Amino acid sequence: MIKVQEWFSFEFMKIILTQQVRSLGKRGDVKEVSDGYARNFLIPKGLAAPATPQAVQEVERKKKKEARIAEVDLIKTEELANNLDGKAFEISAKINEDGTLYAAISPAKIAAVIKKNGHSIAADNVIINEPLKEVGEHEVTVSLNHGLEARVTIIIHGEN
Repeated sequence: MIKVQEWFSFEFMKIILTQQVRSLGKRGDVKEVSDGYARNFLIPKGLAAPATPQAVQEVERKKKKEARIAEVDLIKTEELANNLDGKAFEISAKINEDGTLYAAISPAKIAAVIKKNGHSIAADNVIINEPLKEVGEHEVTVSLNHGLEARVTIIIHGEN
């Protein structure tokens, strides 16, 4: 007679995920999964590799390097946020007889003006609550990496 415990025994294998697997983990994670799952699904699909001691050391080295890079990026982003916060940037735009702009000031134009003043940001980082179609001062948020934000003032001057 076969014991139930022996019949259902599973072998486990340590793997390193090479891509994110929704129910298992993210790229670079070392996991222990059933031998069949690893050999029949994860490894053939290129989602994982066997976790040899050398491969685990390589993953740890890469994680430390990525952490250092992220730390440097955070410092640079904090610096950028501090430099931008509270600054005012001027934009000239054509106005009609009523004093309103012919076209709203776009995030791309704001990003270009900020870049012209020495701060490199993308148009996607500029958050405008409502279209800027009037002459005057408007507060705009610049969303940066790591969840940081800076508030800048856009001063629109009209020209005929």
